Amino acid sequence: MEFLNPSLERQLVVGFDCEGVDLCRHGTLCIMQLAFPDAIYLVDAIEGGGVLIKACKPALESSYVTKVIHDCKRDSEALYFQFGIKLHNVMDTQIAYSLIEEQEGRTRSPDDYISFVGLLADPCYCGISYQEKEEVRLLLRQDPNFWTYRPLSELMVRAAADDVRFLLYIYHMMMEKLNQRSFWYLAVRGALYCRCFCINDNNYADWPSVPPIPDNLITEGNAPEEDILSILDVPQGKVGRIIGRKGASILSIKESCNAEILVGGAKGPPDKVFIIGPVKQVRKAEAMLRGRMMD
Repeated sequence: MEFLNPSLERQLVVGFDCEGVDLCRHGTLCIMQLAFPDAIYLVDAIEGGGVLIKACKPALESSYVTKVIHDCKRDSEALYFQFGIKLHNVMDTQIAYSLIEEQEGRTRSPDDYISFVGLLADPCYCGISYQEKEEVRLLLRQDPNFWTYRPLSELMVRAAADDVRFLLYIYHMMMEKLNQRSFWYLAVRGALYCRCFCINDNNYADWPSVPPIPDNLITEGNAPEEDILSILDVPQGKVGRIIGRKGASILSIKESCNAEILVGGAKGPPDKVFIIGPVKQVRKAEAMLRGRMMD
């Protein structure tokens, strides 16, 4: 299968997602979905164990396979800590949606991230309802171990497949809209989002480098400001001060800075804050967050 042996001569684009219990470094990855133009595959990590997931490692880490996913952060974290896989070369439709909105002059509030259900419902992309997703979410709230049960029920198979079924179609729609500048930011932010929760002791030295600024975006010595990832350590007992009552403190910081601010939260790491954005905006966010810690 070409996917398992990626090569420059046969580059691929696949829809990608993961399902599991409390999907993060400490949770359990149960199913990995792969959507190709002519088929959808469910890779069962429960029945097949790590052997099946690790067989996909070359493709998941390859520059020759573009993985189209909606919100890659926790999926990437689970793959890294549970299977030693560094997810690379993603096209994150959540990031792409925000870039296209900015590109077309529309603004959004700092915490206004498009959900996958919302993306499917958007008439600019699919314009379809995904009511079954809500049914599965209800089942997950009732029983968090939903994805661990075997054999897979018809609902489980259908829900897992539907999470990737339209990703390739959305990918092509978005690629037609993205300009060169937005496309580069998409690649950079995808790389940073993949690694942000995968914090280790070597400062991501074993991860692929972030895509450099293309020459065609540098004009007369001017170039777009590069995005970076910064990680702040939060002293014990200070997370509440950063977040504030009903999230008011962190929301005000987000509104003041053109940067994404992510708190590890319950899934962890609980003592870290992750900031992604242009250098000046990240430094501004760092200063404001440190100020909150000192209050």
